Amino acid sequence: MRVVIIDNGGANIASLRFAFERLECTPTLSSDATTVRNASHVVLPGVGAAADAMSRLERSGLVEVIASLKQPVLGICLGMQLLFEHSEEGNARCIGALAGTATRLRVAPERPVPHMGWNQLAIERASPLLKDVAAGEYVYFVHSYAVPCNASTIASCGYGVQFSAAVESDNFFGTQFHPERSAGTGARILSNFLRLG
Repeated sequence: MRVVIIDNGGANIASLRFAFERLECTPTLSSDATTVRNASHVVLPGVGAAADAMSRLERSGLVEVIASLKQPVLGICLGMQLLFEHSEEGNARCIGALAGTATRLRVAPERPVPHMGWNQLAIERASPLLKDVAAGEYVYFVHSYAVPCNASTIASCGYGVQFSAAVESDNFFGTQFHPERSAGTGARILSNFLRLG
């Protein structure tokens, strides 16, 4: 198994690597197109702004590479949003592996943005990524943008409106939450990802 975490400047990479190491998997951190193509599993993390993250991927020559991958791909937080076609954040054109647009969460007195902290999953349909994950389990979010529920949504979460908490389409998977910060539930999801393919 050759798990590659795409090095795209995300601040959560160290905790993500540790989460995989706890599962007895030692991932490679790389922004090299050939290394990414030859991986058995690819993880696209992300913290920060969509337009900046896409600029880094473009400079590395990875946008078309990621879109063409056939092995399991997991986008995390901003990385999940980048798998879609567009983000309102910076009016960014994204990778386009999934259909949809990330939109800004609406601020309300009882709902500050960013949405930060633990929230519950609603399971929308069965997926190997969510094997042994029950409705109502808590996971950890830090985000200001989200993808509305759509055909690829496998789990949703409510924060004023329901949004995509996890997605699946062909070999592309994503979690808006951070599995590496989501205790046992997150570890199960990462373990399920490693079993794909």
